[in-house]
Amino acid sequence: MTVSVVELQPYNPDWKRQFEWEKKSISEAIGDSLIKVEHIGSTSIKGLASKPIIDIMAGVLNLEQVNDWIPALVEVEYEYVPKLEFTNRRFFRKGTWGQGICHLHICEYDSTEWREKLLFRNFLRLYPEALREYASLKEKLAQIHKFDRHAYTERKGPFIKKIIELARRDELS
Repeated sequence: MTVSVVELQPYNPDWKRQFEWEKKSISEAIGDSLIKVEHIGSTSIKGLASKPIIDIMAGVLNLEQVNDWIPALVEVEYEYVPKLEFTNRRFFRKGTWGQGICHLHICEYDSTEWREKLLFRNFLRLYPEALREYASLKEKLAQIHKFDRHAYTERKGPFIKKIIELARRDELS
């Protein structure tokens, strides 16, 4: 079994171009059923070091449609990865295991899942202090959990939840 190593790379402006290319590919594969496609995750935040994996979120009307799209997404090199813990989204990956280049998260447009991912991304884009705090946390966790991507991701959870709550309050004021 391949070990999935956590290695952060400095922000790369090419990540935005990679996202646009993947967005086009996914949109052509699925067609008009997509409502919106967003670049999420650390690669979507200018200046933030990240694992070089483009996270893409596609919004649809109904998650039940996703099974019908698996063959079309396989044609554009996305593998469906059933994850029981993801009850409100479907997950696809592109690239070899442990060294993927893209993650595709399909969820219902404007659902809690959709809104929270955008709240987190947008808050970090707007507030440099929160961005610096997240960058520092990521660096620390990448060192501690270099050979345990699951622990790295899990340990970021409390910070992410805190930022989402701050963003919700910010949105209401």
